[in-house]
Amino acid sequence: MDDLRIGVIGAGGRGGLANYAHNPGKGSRLVAGVDVNPKALIKFKETYGEEVFVTDDYRKLLERKDIDTVFVTSPDFLHEEQTLAALEAGKAVYLEKPMAITIESCDRLLNTAMRTGSKLYLGHNMRHFPAILKMKEVIDSGIIGKVQNAWCRHFISYGGDAYFFNWNSERRFSTGLLLQKGAHDIDVIHWLAGGYTKSVVGMGMLSVYDKCERRDPSTPAGIPPWGWPPLSQKGLSPVIDVEDSSMIMMQLDNGVQASYLQCHYAPNAERNYTFIGTQGRVENIGDFGKCEIHVWTTRGNRAEPDIIHYLKPLEGSHGGSDRAIVQSFIDFVRFGAKTNTSPIAARNAVATGVLGHDSMRGDGGRRDIPQLPKNVIEYFENGQKK
Repeated sequence: MDDLRIGVIGAGGRGGLANYAHNPGKGSRLVAGVDVNPKALIKFKETYGEEVFVTDDYRKLLERKDIDTVFVTSPDFLHEEQTLAALEAGKAVYLEKPMAITIESCDRLLNTAMRTGSKLYLGHNMRHFPAILKMKEVIDSGIIGKVQNAWCRHFISYGGDAYFFNWNSERRFSTGLLLQKGAHDIDVIHWLAGGYTKSVVGMGMLSVYDKCERRDPSTPAGIPPWGWPPLSQKGLSPVIDVEDSSMIMMQLDNGVQASYLQCHYAPNAERNYTFIGTQGRVENIGDFGKCEIHVWTTRGNRAEPDIIHYLKPLEGSHGGSDRAIVQSFIDFVRFGAKTNTSPIAARNAVATGVLGHDSMRGDGGRRDIPQLPKNVIEYFENGQKK
């Protein structure tokens, strides 16, 4: 088969992920890039050759008949518009998580992919983290019994640097960080616990970064204002209306109860998952790189686990998961290979985040997740084959 000819919408920043798809003569190559930052386009040409096509208008890329696949790695609030256009243009799409910032947007993407037959792949790369894969292996083995509870504590030491100095700090662009950042973790909980959230309640507040010094609205974001402790940071976004601490409780449709806690001013950065079953529990120490998976299967008043799985670091960004997920996407488009990720799962992660935000910003009451039609679920569960 000829190489897939790939364009990248959002060539800077997270667009660097697409580099793993550039394997000329081996199945795929990057031939075009889009970005509103001229420096990103210059770098794109320097990396992939002067002959590549670059533009600041994604529509011009989608008009090209010699491009059959695109990565959409632009900011979250552009995902729906650009992905809908790509699907309508007949391009297979790798869409970076979160799928979109509203439930309605996600559903439009699903329906458009189904109607056009254009392949849609979601970039939930944590489904390729070695630590997550090992935890899934432990759970699937049955050694801890049937999962009943799932917890995730998400410590974020770089909140002020990554999320409170640019567009992420505004609800109109992100809905909120429970969705933007937490979509990964909600998806992992769903995947390992074997069900989707049926109802959710939430609590959250903006308690630290609203007290930091802001930059003038006329001043661009520029370089992140690295600093510690959090209250010492300067130059943060002039508009901050998202929470820097949040938590949700989830009732899954298979009976599992789960919780997710997120803090953007923690001193360290780590995700800590715990899954408790009828015969034991599994927990990760470290989420990528050098980490351990601890398993308890006997009763006792002790901290030491019965089993420890030691995982070695893999090469590549995000603990080697980016390379793995890009290859999975290429294999899916070229050969119809089965994938770890799922557009249905990505939609349900967004739906949980959106309604978790709605609960925490409202009365704190239960919000029920709207269900998808059976034919939509079946289409994507069947590998997007009509």
